[in-house]
Amino acid sequence: SGVTCDAPYEWSDKTDSEWEFKKGQSTESFHVVAYDFGIKHNILRRLTSYGCKITVVPANWPASEVLNLKPDGVFFSNGPGDPAAVPYAVKTVQEIIGKVPVFGICMGHQLIGQALGGKTFKMKFGHHGGNHPVCDLRSGRVDISAQNHNYAVDPESLPEGVKVTHINLNDNSCAGLQYPKMKLLSLQYHPESSPGPHDSDLAFGEFIEMMKNNRL
Repeated sequence: SGVTCDAPYEWSDKTDSEWEFKKGQSTESFHVVAYDFGIKHNILRRLTSYGCKITVVPANWPASEVLNLKPDGVFFSNGPGDPAAVPYAVKTVQEIIGKVPVFGICMGHQLIGQALGGKTFKMKFGHHGGNHPVCDLRSGRVDISAQNHNYAVDPESLPEGVKVTHINLNDNSCAGLQYPKMKLLSLQYHPESSPGPHDSDLAFGEFIEMMKNNRL
């Protein structure tokens, strides 16, 4: 509540051309509602660069109001602290997942994990820095990532059907989730990190594809 915005607003800034490293972005437009739990502006820039029109809403904004906007997707942002300390946010996530495609980063990933019935726990030291190797278990690809979190999702606590898509290769902790049935994906780390690394920027493209397929 201390870091969220006061009222909904529209975001329209793209990544500055001098920082835009990915060419051939989508020309199709998608309306995304982004929950602000302490959101990083570069996440909003990357989503906009991928063809999203964004409405940012406060952390306590009712799920019903968001769904009334008929968005193509909903984004749950990063934020400080323990996800278990914001049960109202978990309830909001529960009311939205399964109805529209969703994407979560960092705290958003942890809130999704809890909303699915999983548990989060405090790590001994947490993950901090711009050089964490992460493996995409679907392809075997290894990305170098920026991370800044003290809590993690316990994969053993997740229900059947939820796939762990990424693991941190330093300690094998859960770094990403996917649940095709509920049209959701999430990452524990920061694919939007600026000035980099940019290895995981493709995650925004995955979100776009999920919204595109949901329109069919």
